[in-house]
Amino acid sequence: MKIIGAGFGRTGTKSMKLALEQLGFGPCYHMFEVFQHPEGIPLWHKAAFGHDIDWADLLWNYQSGVDWPLSHFWKPLADRYPDAKVLLTIRPADQWYTSMTNTIFNQLAGNEPEDDMRTQWKEMVDKIVLEDTFDNLPDDRAHCEAVFDRHTAEVKETIPSDRLIIYEVGSGWQPLCVGLGVPVPEGPFPKTNTTAEFRRDRKAEAENPGS
Repeated sequence: MKIIGAGFGRTGTKSMKLALEQLGFGPCYHMFEVFQHPEGIPLWHKAAFGHDIDWADLLWNYQSGVDWPLSHFWKPLADRYPDAKVLLTIRPADQWYTSMTNTIFNQLAGNEPEDDMRTQWKEMVDKIVLEDTFDNLPDDRAHCEAVFDRHTAEVKETIPSDRLIIYEVGSGWQPLCVGLGVPVPEGPFPKTNTTAEFRRDRKAEAENPGS
């Protein structure tokens, strides 16, 4: 692993995945990878509930990773891969919470697992996102925004500045490329998985669960 994402979901992580892969740091792990490679779900489930795992069993083929569940384990991953950069994606806390409420929090509230694998996925995400991160208070805006800000501060205080890349959503290529020491590519920075796209895709999944 060359880049460990420490930012919460809904901080532009899907766009960042595409950007990192465009810059040559792919493949990049993201929650979408969990769905595409469900054989990893039992390992994420074990990690979520405090069991030791060999991170190489999950990440052996990846150069980078962002988003939950990976970002929840930024500390042990930073220790496991000491030469990796730590990438903290951020945005204003109020914008982030609104996006979370309209996407992930809403999805978790209404998700009904259909099989054993989806049950393990739901238990894992409920544990690391709802319980361990937000104290099962997703409807409390002030609490969640305070958690978000504390997390940002903790990463900044923990990771040395020469190892840390801070990227605010919407900043374009420059700060990322400077932090990684690579040339700025031509063309716009990727933008995907907006709230509207997230909700559209989840609706399609619900209407076509086997597709």
